[in-house]
Amino acid sequence: MNDEYEECESKSMMPADIGTMVRAKRKQIKLTQVQTSAMCNVGTRFLSELENGKTTLELGKVLHVLSCLELEVSIAPKPYISENVQVMSQN
Repeated sequence: MNDEYEECESKSMMPADIGTMVRAKRKQIKLTQVQTSAMCNVGTRFLSELENGKTTLELGKVLHVLSCLELEVSIAPKPYISENVQVMSQN
């Protein structure tokens, strides 16, 4: 795993998780990497790197492949409670 991600204490989705989901979806629809690459108009190497969790892939291309495979990404703010709110709730 990349050092920059090891520092993260959250359970956020990591590139390897995305890759695992892409591979599972590809296998579910019974396509090879070559077929999927052609369908999504990306290189086979790119798809392989995506499935293997490479951390430096171009975001736009990753999102394109996800869309092509009818997968989606959701982004939401992390729950955050400031110290002021915690102190106020304890009083």
